[in-house]
Amino acid sequence: MDILLIEDNKLISKSLVYTLKSKGHAVTLCENCEQTIVHAGEEFDLIIMDVTLPDGNGFELYRDVSRVNTAPVIFLTAMDDEDHIVGGLELGAADYITKPFSTRELLARIRRFDKKATGQSTVLSVGNIYVDTESHVVRNGDTPVELTALEYRILLMLMQNAGKVVTRERIMEKIWDIAGNFVNDNTLTVYIKRIRQKLNTDCIRTVKGIGYKMEAV
Repeated sequence: MDILLIEDNKLISKSLVYTLKSKGHAVTLCENCEQTIVHAGEEFDLIIMDVTLPDGNGFELYRDVSRVNTAPVIFLTAMDDEDHIVGGLELGAADYITKPFSTRELLARIRRFDKKATGQSTVLSVGNIYVDTESHVVRNGDTPVELTALEYRILLMLMQNAGKVVTRERIMEKIWDIAGNFVNDNTLTVYIKRIRQKLNTDCIRTVKGIGYKMEAV
């Protein structure tokens, strides 16, 4: 797995990087919010994030990272009271581990998100449209579909919520363009049109006044 580790404690980060790499994972280490924002838009399978960082709060950082990255997040923190735990999970975090913790416990938690280890498929499909979340290859049947990074993120969001209506507001809140700017209402319409044209199918249905739904045709 490609893991983004956000931890400012050098003793903890050194130990975690060694352990994760010894288990075959690739690790990118960031020690603060500033470094994290630089790498946030890169492709990761999992993000491990300390809540207390020298230049900001991990909960606030999570909001920024989740707009440009769909990887699940595990929070690491010394704050073990219920309010902090519930707050992190309500933000959308996949898991929460309080310090001190054993490397055995952390590796067990990480294994839940390792699709290869758990035998889960990395391919999402709706009708004839296939998205491989590991290789980031998109296909219509056997035909490859070339999408920009932003188009891919929009399609992935719709595929992950196949059969459900995804509001325009939710898409615009979560998706940034390459310059770090939010996608606005007008440009979202343009991107959806381009994705439909490239997929050459009507699987993205407009729900008037609300948003879009990905469904088989």
